[in-house]
Order: sequence, then C-alpha cells, then structure tokens
Amino acid sequence: MINYSEDQSKQYHIQVGKGQVGRYVILPGDPKRCAKIAQYFDGAELVADNREFTTYTGTLDGEKVSVTSTGIGGPSASIAMEELVKCGADTFVRIGTCGGMAIDVKGGDLVVASGAVRMEGTSKEYAPIEYPAVAHIDVLNALVAAAKDGKNPYHVGVVQCKDSFYGQHSPEIKPVSYELQDKWQAWLRMGCLASEMESAALFIVAQFLRVRCGSVFLVMANQERAAQGLDNPVAHDTDAAVRVAVDAVRRLIRQDKEGR
Repeated sequence: MINYSEDQSKQYHIQVGKGQVGRYVILPGDPKRCAKIAQYFDGAELVADNREFTTYTGTLDGEKVSVTSTGIGGPSASIAMEELVKCGADTFVRIGTCGGMAIDVKGGDLVVASGAVRMEGTSKEYAPIEYPAVAHIDVLNALVAAAKDGKNPYHVGVVQCKDSFYGQHSPEIKPVSYELQDKWQAWLRMGCLASEMESAALFIVAQFLRVRCGSVFLVMANQERAAQGLDNPVAHDTDAAVRVAVDAVRRLIRQDKEGR
C-alpha cells in the first residue's frame, strides 16, 4: 500500500520506523499506561507519540523490547500490530482491563485469554467467522506460568470481544437488544470468563501475519455478580497484570534464546 506518512521511513499511524522497536511488544490500550509499563524496562526511551499510539523502547534481560498503546477496540489494535510487524516485532502481549462474566471471576482477579469470541467487526475483514481466534501457545503458556507465580487469583479461558462498550452495559435500550441479550446468555452458558474489546482482532491478525500474541487482563468488576446480589469488588490498579505481562516476556526471551 501507499505510505501516506510525511516521513517515509515511519509507519503512517504509529510513526515508528524499522529498528525502533524490539521483537517483543506489550500492548496496552491506554497511552498513559505506556510510561508505567516502560518503567519495568532498562533504558526505556520514548520513540513516538501519535494519535492513540504511544511507543517506548528499552531492554529486558539484554533484549530490545517495546510497549505500544493501541487505543480502544479492534480497528486501532489491528493497525498497531500491522505496523509494528513491519518494524520488526513478532511477539505481542496484550495487557488491559476486562469485565468479569463467569460468577467466580471477581474484580481484582486476572484473566489470561486462551481464545476469544469474535463478536466484533475487525477480525471479519481478515478471516471467515468460522476461523477461531486463539492465543499463540508460546505466549499463552508464558502468561499462565507468570500468573501462577503472581499473588493474584487468575483464570484461563475464553473471553468475549465486542465493539460496543455500552451495548454490553445497556443492551436493553439498544434497537438490537434481542440479539445482544440472547448472545450474552449464550456466552455465559458456554463458560465465557470475561468481556473485553481487542483480543479477537489481535489473535486473528497475528495468525494472518504469522506472529505470536497472547492477552492478560485485570478484572475491573463483574456485572453478573452484581445482578445476583453477590459481592462485586471493583479494581482499577493494573500493575499485577503488567507484572505478569513483563514476566511472560522475560520467559519468552529465555525460551527463544534457548531455542525452545
């Protein structure tokens, strides 16, 4: 495609060039989380800050690593991944927040996504709906191992991805309430752990590009627990999820160096 960037050495949206990012990239949604995540790196420096895409690059265990924000939802997340791959990245860890769905998933817990329900639009422009959105086994295993060593309760399983935040939280007032509510019940019956907005697109794009991707989330709260009158703690501090993501990247670096 045509590169519409004023600087032809940089990718149009993320404004990053080849060699400016590591092969390992952590992907938060919120640009303000990038500086906090970069504090875990050695020698981190701001590389680019354009639109919703903020990038820092440093090192972990001597290996170049980066963090790039994606904004909210599949469209911008897929743009970030496409352009980061062109700059040399090949391993991605999505870190963010989610809303619990399964009753045993509480605010403050962590969720590691093994797969994602493709109830969003971005992935459909890459693959037929029958193609599954699943995490790469290397990244999934590294995240699970890191979560086991952490202090927070964690869950591993399928998450639901959507495009409309308020379609989830106020489905009854939407013209397609019948579809939103019926499908929500279907995901609950299937044991879906949580709802978020990026993993389905990222998993599908990663599979298409032949790169690795996995996701870990902080559970902010659980509307199903609230609906049943159960305690519903609310959490906002994503540091536990960040630590798991960073630890997972360290594990991947070691494994890749050992050729496993």
